[in-house]
Amino acid sequence: MFTKGKTPEAPPPPPVAPKAILQDSPARRAPTVASRSGPSIISADMKIVGGVQSQGEVEIFGHVEGDVRASSVTIGENGAVKGKVVAESVVVRGTVDGRIHGRKVQLCTGAKVHGDIFHASLAIEPNALFEGAVKHAQDPMAEDPAPAHQPNGPSY
Repeated sequence: MFTKGKTPEAPPPPPVAPKAILQDSPARRAPTVASRSGPSIISADMKIVGGVQSQGEVEIFGHVEGDVRASSVTIGENGAVKGKVVAESVVVRGTVDGRIHGRKVQLCTGAKVHGDIFHASLAIEPNALFEGAVKHAQDPMAEDPAPAHQPNGPSY
């Protein structure tokens, strides 16, 4: 128990400061802009004349007169777009007057869409109004998918 020649135990090593752990390459430290920020919101009191483009999500509760392009677009109940909507995921609760190009398109109850829909997956809930053509496409995000056979009109 008490011996003359015994030395005390060495103290444990000091803890490593978190700053030293986080020092890494800048690419690992900073997440991408799209993953770090929330959705871009166009509020109900806002009207945009011109196109909207984002690499992230866009939520529209106001009015847009122009094309909208993003990774995900949600159009709120009172939101409206007059132009083309292009996104991986498109959810419509409001009004779209123009084409929709999306891998996954959902028309919710109360939605009003006047225009063609190019999609890989489409869901239309009851009481959604849709006037236009629905076209399944392998790549609905393409600028202008190959049109279906269109008659040349009557020949006389």
